[in-house]
Amino acid sequence: MATAPVDKDSHLYLVDASAYIFRAFHALPPLTRASDDLPIGAVSGFCNMLFKLLEDLKGDERPTHFACIFDKSSITFRNDLYDQYKANRSEPPEELRPQFPLVRRAAEAFAAHAIEKEGFEADDLIATYARQAEAKGARVTIVSSDKDLMQLVSDQVIMLDTMKNKTLGRDAVFEKFGVGPEKVVDIQSLAGDSVDNVPGAPGIGVKTAAQLLDTYGDLETLLERAEEIKQPKRRQTLIDNADLIRISKQLVTLKDDVPLDVPLEDLAVQDPDPDTLISFLEEMEFRTITRRVREMMELEGAIETAQPAADPIDRSKYICIRDFAELEEWVARATKQGFVAVDTETDSLDSIAANLVGVSLALSPNEACYIPLAHIDPDNAGDGDMFGADPPRQIRMADALRALKPMLEDPSVLKIGQNIKYDLSIFATHKINVAPIDDTMLLSYVLNAGKHNHGMDTLSERYLEHKTIPFKEIAGTGKSQKTFDQIALDKATEYAAEDADITLRLWQVFKPQLRTEKVTTVYETLERPLVPVLAKMEQEGIKVDRDHLSRLSSDFSQRMAALEADAYEQAGREFNIGSPKQLGEILFDEMALEGGKKTKTGAWQTDADVLEGLAAEGHALPRTIVDWRGLSKLRSTYTEALQAAINPKTGRVHTSFSMAVAQTGRLSSTDPNLQNIPVRTEEGRKIREAFIADEGNVLVSADYSQIELRILAHIADIDALKNAFRDGLDIHAMTASEMFGVPIEGMDPMV
Repeated sequence: MATAPVDKDSHLYLVDASAYIFRAFHALPPLTRASDDLPIGAVSGFCNMLFKLLEDLKGDERPTHFACIFDKSSITFRNDLYDQYKANRSEPPEELRPQFPLVRRAAEAFAAHAIEKEGFEADDLIATYARQAEAKGARVTIVSSDKDLMQLVSDQVIMLDTMKNKTLGRDAVFEKFGVGPEKVVDIQSLAGDSVDNVPGAPGIGVKTAAQLLDTYGDLETLLERAEEIKQPKRRQTLIDNADLIRISKQLVTLKDDVPLDVPLEDLAVQDPDPDTLISFLEEMEFRTITRRVREMMELEGAIETAQPAADPIDRSKYICIRDFAELEEWVARATKQGFVAVDTETDSLDSIAANLVGVSLALSPNEACYIPLAHIDPDNAGDGDMFGADPPRQIRMADALRALKPMLEDPSVLKIGQNIKYDLSIFATHKINVAPIDDTMLLSYVLNAGKHNHGMDTLSERYLEHKTIPFKEIAGTGKSQKTFDQIALDKATEYAAEDADITLRLWQVFKPQLRTEKVTTVYETLERPLVPVLAKMEQEGIKVDRDHLSRLSSDFSQRMAALEADAYEQAGREFNIGSPKQLGEILFDEMALEGGKKTKTGAWQTDADVLEGLAAEGHALPRTIVDWRGLSKLRSTYTEALQAAINPKTGRVHTSFSMAVAQTGRLSSTDPNLQNIPVRTEEGRKIREAFIADEGNVLVSADYSQIELRILAHIADIDALKNAFRDGLDIHAMTASEMFGVPIEGMDPMV
């Protein structure tokens, strides 16, 4: 047992374990052990709570002393004071009883001291430890939401509700009882407690009790002056039940001088024994938390190995796996280790069109491999064993994926990738659902959202001081550039295995920083869960009406032709309407319009601002050009480009969503960009009509107006917003109406 002195720099955490067991049992879904149907739901909740608590508490919040406090038995000294104390409590549910000893074992496995004492409740032990620590100047956090413990809250003592992730201090106590912590006992003495069968004063609740104490100061003064109370019934209740109220005070007052079997100093935090903890979690068959605990322990032990100076990248150590038995060995090692870096090599950057060429894995720095699956010989030469021009010997793709699939889908093995969304899509094509995952690109983004490039090459140079192999170095450039399936295996192995190796090293750098920077929750609950969702959205795509786009494109072409004819007539001759140079010469040299400005190269400026200004002065040609350019952009950027983007196999458009771009956390859409489909003009709305749903389905549009603004209106209680939503008004039109002083009926959508 670790020992450390307690002083003003100490921070004691006391977990109200017995209360948490009941709360977890009733709040969480039932869970049984697969091997024998043993109920383990409360044990699972307790283990996850402890792990998250110990993982998240860093910096000033990091505990120096830690203990889980349990009730020893249901009979305590309070039963001697009042034999009906807790008499109406029913026996614990049958499914919960076998979990009590398991939760105690869980606490011990986590090296979180399990404390209990015959004849006293857990609350009394918590009170004793808290007051001792407080007297030594230490901070105390009581992990509980139990109202009975609120009497302990002070400037140094707070409570933490882990299920709601909420800290409870003096304000929370006042909100609950209407008084400060020092008067909680008096409130409970009057109001009683039906759960614990504390009698109190019949008919007096918390609110009335708070009013009485506000008038008379404290319980004893109130009882002594009860005859002064104006309300007859209330006055008689206090007079008749004075003795019972005083007994209630003894029942609700926590005993803070319990003789302790384990001194406060012996509650010093200590690291759990890895074998003991992992063994217990595996015995319980908690696969996910077992993997997370193993990952954390491996990280803490291996973090230094990621530093470039200590272990530089050595590509000569990478291996190419072409034998099935060797692949099985790597899969077994990855499964046993509990985490592995994974990367796919394909023949295209488009995850929907790409074909899988190979897979690389990394188990530790410099321990990486490449598994070629679909490399070809451009010259169709005969089979050979050596790296180079001959067709390479490879494991049959179906066999390799059959070996990889169980590990890639194993919930106890963490798969680490760089932009792993792409790899999820590739594996999904082969009916492999990769999970659980970590993404080094996302880790970097969460830690440094203000930086613009979270690509692997940049991250490698920035954090590992290593320059990766450029793709053009092995594949060439331009029209002669090879696809990855044409790369010789020696070069392919170095390139692909390096990707996995670097990904693993970056993970070892970034993952611990989540805890130190206190952004674990952001990553694990907001960013990472979105990855498989977006991957699925990309794979699904959106249906587009090609015929509708084709008709629009034809209509735009005809209107552009008519505008061209108008432009020629207005200019007095034909010219290249798409040429800024020729247009400038016509406007400012031939037509001698005023206000023209030249660029540094001597050409006339003919951008949108210039043309709009001239059109506002009443000149016809600039307006014609503006209209022509608008249609030209709609045609080239949308009606033609969207038709070209339709996947011939699926008949749908598959965009790519990027998570690590905008500092605000907003997604971006590329190839094609579906975020900027115009909506404010009639033509733009017609383009949007090309996006359709399959038969039997509908498309639903919900932007920040439908979601965030309604939440804002409710939380902020903004009458104008709430009324606008109730009346079905366009919130944008309403805002513009207020800003410009124009009746909402007269608002133009373009405003």
